Amino acid sequence: MFADRQPRSFLDTGALSRLAAVPLNARRAMQGNVSGRHTSPHRGASVEFAEYRKYVPGDDLRRLDWRAYGRSDRFYVKEFEADTNLRLCVVLDTSGSMDFGSTGITKIEYARKITGSLAYLASQQGDAVGLSCVANKIVRNIPPKRGPAHLMNVFDILEQAQPSGETQLVSVLHELAETIRQRALIVILSDFFVEPDLLRGCLQHLRFRKHDVTMFQLLDPLELNFNFRRPMRFIDMEGGPAIFAEPNEIADRYQKALQDFADELLAVVLESAVDFHPVTIDESFEQVLMRFLVGRTRTKGVR
Repeated sequence: MFADRQPRSFLDTGALSRLAAVPLNARRAMQGNVSGRHTSPHRGASVEFAEYRKYVPGDDLRRLDWRAYGRSDRFYVKEFEADTNLRLCVVLDTSGSMDFGSTGITKIEYARKITGSLAYLASQQGDAVGLSCVANKIVRNIPPKRGPAHLMNVFDILEQAQPSGETQLVSVLHELAETIRQRALIVILSDFFVEPDLLRGCLQHLRFRKHDVTMFQLLDPLELNFNFRRPMRFIDMEGGPAIFAEPNEIADRYQKALQDFADELLAVVLESAVDFHPVTIDESFEQVLMRFLVGRTRTKGVR
């Protein structure tokens, strides 16, 4: 572990030690500024052979394969996979709806646990970490950097993040797609209560910029099951009007609307080739992250 100046409620040292056994891999080739463990889109010099190509004037003569020349009477150069470091950019939804929780933990608290754990794991393997807290705009933003001091700054911002205001996730993601210049692993944590058709455009925008995009959709069990038994006043946590309703009269329509929304969202993420993880916040965050990490060991970065 690292030496932190204060305890962090969102960090579980036992879970981190177990999760650290599985590397955090990118599904796409990364472009970092130092050597590392992730596949780069460029060729370089390492121990892993990639391919032969024909010699052209100016190539390093030390990379000529003389055995290939002896067999073919032509000059060929060996190329190897170049490895680089990863840029992890976490986008944390801090709109008002993230303050909901019926099981002793709110969505924002659960999101802090996932964000803090991923930031620590990435930092431990030499990768750069950044954080954007977003609601109706980018509330706080710290670009990805490496090092223990920077990680402490990320934790400070994460700890101070408070949910409020309405969601403008679509416009914010379009803005981040333009401002995050280099390829990155972008992890978005939200309940994604936005129109799926609008979300399609910003996800494709991020993919067009060559980013590796992961979505964690955080929902409370009560939002999924709608287990209300008496007349209730439902409050819009993002500032809209309250609604007084009899749950038995609207339960069927609510469940249908929720299922339609889930189906549309799933279609959008499949079409956009996004790594999608629907999560119920009464589930162990360690198990959620373990599935995420293990899944990425099977699809390590391609060019």
